[in-house]
Amino acid sequence: MKKALPLIVAGLLAILPLLGLSSYWMHILILVIMWSVIGMAWNLLGGYCGQVSFGHAAFFGVGAYTAGILYNKLGISGWWGLPISIFVVTIFALVIGYICLRLKGPFFALGTLAMGVILRVMAENLTTITEGDLGIMIRERTWIEKTWYFYVILVIALLSFFLVKKVIESKLGYYFVAIREDQDAAESLGINTTLYKTIALSLSAVITGLAGAFYTNYMGYIDPKIVFALHDISIVTIMVVMVGGVATYWGPFVGAIIMVFLAEIIRTIPKLGAAHHTFFGILLIVIIIFLPNGVVGDWPKLKRFLRIGRAG
Repeated sequence: MKKALPLIVAGLLAILPLLGLSSYWMHILILVIMWSVIGMAWNLLGGYCGQVSFGHAAFFGVGAYTAGILYNKLGISGWWGLPISIFVVTIFALVIGYICLRLKGPFFALGTLAMGVILRVMAENLTTITEGDLGIMIRERTWIEKTWYFYVILVIALLSFFLVKKVIESKLGYYFVAIREDQDAAESLGINTTLYKTIALSLSAVITGLAGAFYTNYMGYIDPKIVFALHDISIVTIMVVMVGGVATYWGPFVGAIIMVFLAEIIRTIPKLGAAHHTFFGILLIVIIIFLPNGVVGDWPKLKRFLRIGRAG
């Protein structure tokens, strides 16, 4: 049952468009699945390998601009950005990894944060390639209805889930966890920590880049302040994983559901819509205090609490 759970969930999700959901609800579902993909990518690097990145907006933005530039400059479909972003984002990840993976702990986090900012500034100023702050617009949408966009991101999510699971349950996963628990001890055992951190970073970056390329095709418009945004991409990605459960398979999915729905609820409250980041911060503090392993990681504790609540 446990092994079949991902396929059961995917099957249930796959039939949702057949229920005649409105365009708004389809949009919400697409956002939930897209954020779960980005969360899975961050979880691989930050949750399992212990390398906390504050710069995943860099990989998201590179993937998004790969699709946008292919469409805007070469006149080919932005969907080619999905396969091509794998190579482009990998190159960027190797460069960023070469610089940042020499750093440890908070210095690595600050290094990745700086890389995200540098790429945003570059995108703003390389106007002949990126159109700068004007951004890139996909003028011809592939589909008017959201149904096929939903299935595309669902397939990306499924592939990402099984890739992460396969990696974590292989020898690579043991190396990642060993590095997270004690990098010096891992090195003393002969594990090439730089190599395996680079592999984790590259895999994480590629998955994030795929989500970025999808975003360009789905939303139809990107600019540097959207796709390289520190608070709206990098920080929210971390929160999705923290809320759902770090180093758990289902944590990013649960976290994405909570964060997307919470954002939508807060935005509907008059005069509080713009303050959703404040509520996200409060939620994160509450989660860290009462559920430090996230909803999925502390699910047994949460179940005990709910049983006590009913008994009272």
